[in-house]
Amino acid sequence: MPFTLRFLQATPRKGWIALALFALATLALLPLSHIYLPKDSPLHVSNYAIALGGKIMCYAIVAVAMDLIWGYAGILSLGHGVFFALGGYAFGMYLMRQIGTDGSYHSVLPDFMVFLDWKELPWYWTGSGSFLWAVLLVLAVPALVAYVFGYFAFRSRIKGVYFSIITQALTYASMLFFFRNETGFGGNNGFTDFRRILGYDITSPEMRAILFALSALVLMLTLLAARYLVTSKFGRVLTAIRDAESRAMFIGYNPLHYKLFVWTLSAMLCAVAGALYVPQVGIINPSEMSPANSIEIAIWTAVGGRGTLIGPVLGAALVNLFKSYFTVAFPEYWLFFLGALFVMVTLWLPDGVVGLWNRLMKKGRP
Repeated sequence: MPFTLRFLQATPRKGWIALALFALATLALLPLSHIYLPKDSPLHVSNYAIALGGKIMCYAIVAVAMDLIWGYAGILSLGHGVFFALGGYAFGMYLMRQIGTDGSYHSVLPDFMVFLDWKELPWYWTGSGSFLWAVLLVLAVPALVAYVFGYFAFRSRIKGVYFSIITQALTYASMLFFFRNETGFGGNNGFTDFRRILGYDITSPEMRAILFALSALVLMLTLLAARYLVTSKFGRVLTAIRDAESRAMFIGYNPLHYKLFVWTLSAMLCAVAGALYVPQVGIINPSEMSPANSIEIAIWTAVGGRGTLIGPVLGAALVNLFKSYFTVAFPEYWLFFLGALFVMVTLWLPDGVVGLWNRLMKKGRP
């Protein structure tokens, strides 16, 4: 029997039903309610809600990417924020070029370059006005960085807490690099004031709905691709490397290739999420590369339940919904709440929300 057919049959029926309902809501009902229903209608989806939902789905893609390397490969990365930000910057360059002469200085150069007295675009901005080139950069640049970094790290058999520390160093060094004005990426302010995508107004209800639906579609495809991967022979070898790397090497498997592939794939998923995130939020700056953001990605995965795929999606949604509330109601206490949440999950919910749900369901069965 072909593996694809076995994969379809092995997926629980409830999972397909949940995915279908999610697709119906995010690809049709919510976007159409945002576009066509009047603002005074109780069923109208506001600009804030559609932007928040799109942002959370981008975070969920990142959480699934983290689950692939942490939950299934045993590689804890505390630097995945750098790949998310690289994808955002790659697409942000295209968005800045789409402003054209509508900026404050009415120049073909981005406003920050005019302010810093740049006379022409740097060489690495060549082709940034092309949408297809921007998509290629979103995929290629983070993949190249991840591949080179991962090759030397995994080849040297760096793992555990040491690998986590050097990923923190990677994201911190990248943040300091992008803070510099002379790098040509906007310095501390980054990229903002976006106007158009493919010639269409980025703030129009139609474009907001399209970006929201596109985020949902990419999230669903990510979940399906990740499940296909982890239930395949590759996924079984990957978990064997996670649980007993020495034994896997003894029977003939080279962990370098497996780790490097899933690490690079995870980085590319983060970059795609970053590219979808930027036009919905309207800004990208070096703060997205801060070590705290990368640690937060690990917290989403831990809260939801690593090694489950759906758990990180739930974790990203729960934590960010709480964050949206707490940063408004109790802004000075949010980080304390986040830290306490991580401690509680580590001590009492090692399998996350999904693990707790599974235990409760087992207790309820006769």
